[in-house]
Amino acid sequence: MNRLIISILAATAAVASAAESHIDEALPTYEPVSGVSGSLSSVGSDTLNNLMTLWAEGFKKAYPNVTISIEGKGSSTAPPALMEGTAQFGPMSRPMKAEEIDAFEKKFGYKPTEVRVAIDALAVFAHKDNPLKGLSMAQVDGIFSSTRKRGGDDITDWGQLGMDAWKGRPISLYGRNSASGTYGFFQENVLGKGDFKATVKEQPGSSAVVQGVGGDIYALGYSGIGYKTSGVRTLPLSSEGGEFFDATYDNALSGDYPLARFLLVYVNKKPGEALPAAPLQFLTYVLSKEGQTIVEKDGYYPMPAELAQEVVDSLSK
Repeated sequence: MNRLIISILAATAAVASAAESHIDEALPTYEPVSGVSGSLSSVGSDTLNNLMTLWAEGFKKAYPNVTISIEGKGSSTAPPALMEGTAQFGPMSRPMKAEEIDAFEKKFGYKPTEVRVAIDALAVFAHKDNPLKGLSMAQVDGIFSSTRKRGGDDITDWGQLGMDAWKGRPISLYGRNSASGTYGFFQENVLGKGDFKATVKEQPGSSAVVQGVGGDIYALGYSGIGYKTSGVRTLPLSSEGGEFFDATYDNALSGDYPLARFLLVYVNKKPGEALPAAPLQFLTYVLSKEGQTIVEKDGYYPMPAELAQEVVDSLSK
């Protein structure tokens, strides 16, 4: 999430409700329309798999005759599915790469349309009983990366993090596989496009990462905030070794938390033409009060109404 986007989010942060909920009351209530039918398919991000499934369940209550299939095997599977026409939705936890956009544009003559559907704080998780106060981004790089582009030390032992009682205990690492957008986002924004250590235990899904950390007090792993469980805690992070900021809604919107990002759904939309009725209404539902309530219940952060409305407007013209 670049600084421009962060500043836009910060400007809308005041719309958040009381501490127990961050749903913007200005979000519209979804109103079903006539003429919506057919089949919809989603192929892409594992991070978004639960959300897409929950949104589909809510949408089908309004449109019982619409069938929706959801497949979450990693963000890298979304662009091919959109290009081949096997999916109307390509959920991704990272932006499309330049080469993915180029391949799409070469085939269709225009770029895919990016739809922001939720806000995530990519978290570094520790076991719930791990007392570590926090980590700098350079330390996270030194823990997970073999190339250490941030210039820090190679960190393999808990004693190197000031945990004297755990000196001599190796840090057990959990992460995603290379098909994952979360893997790519972490690699680019934490490792500076460097290489992961061979000791990172790559998992096929985010829940497996969190489960691994929750079962190993000496472990660290990274995943979207929506997969947080009672067995783990998020580690506060600092960008330049200064103040630590935890992976909270307010810190994501202000830009203080360094690993905030939008969760995205890509669609094949011809310029100057509205999306067909079924996918348009699905995304309108996603960005309504009902859809964003699902976002919050699933552990992610909802979109401010102003940004959500901009997205909906762009899809209908």
